[in-house]
Amino acid sequence: MKPVRVILSPDAESVYQRLNSAAPTSKLDQSILNAINKKVELIKANPHYGQPISKDKIPEEWKHEYGINNLFRVELPQFWRMLYTLTNSDSEVEIIAFVLEISNHEKYDKRLGYKRN
Repeated sequence: MKPVRVILSPDAESVYQRLNSAAPTSKLDQSILNAINKKVELIKANPHYGQPISKDKIPEEWKHEYGINNLFRVELPQFWRMLYTLTNSDSEVEIIAFVLEISNHEKYDKRLGYKRN
C-alpha cells in the first residue's frame, strides 16, 4: 500500500493553530484538537476512513481552486467536522490526504449546502 501524507490547507491550518493555542486553557478546544490528531493517524492508516460526500455537494470553489473530485467527512467532538480529499502525489509513490476544512457544524452545513429543518 502507498504511504499517505496528510497536508492541511491554509484555512484548516489556521483553525488547527487556533485550537492548538487555546487547548491549554480550554477542554473543548483540547478535545477537538486531540480528535483531529487521532483522525489524521486513522486517515494515514486508511485513506478512505472518512464518510464520502456526494459529488454534487462538493463546493464549486474547491473544484476550481484545488481540482478535487472526491470529498470525505470525519466527525469530530461537539459536532465539528474535518473535510479532506485524496490525490496522488506527483511521484505516484504516495497518496496525499489534503484537509480542506476543519469547522463547526453550522459552517459545514453552509459550505456543503445542507439546509436545517
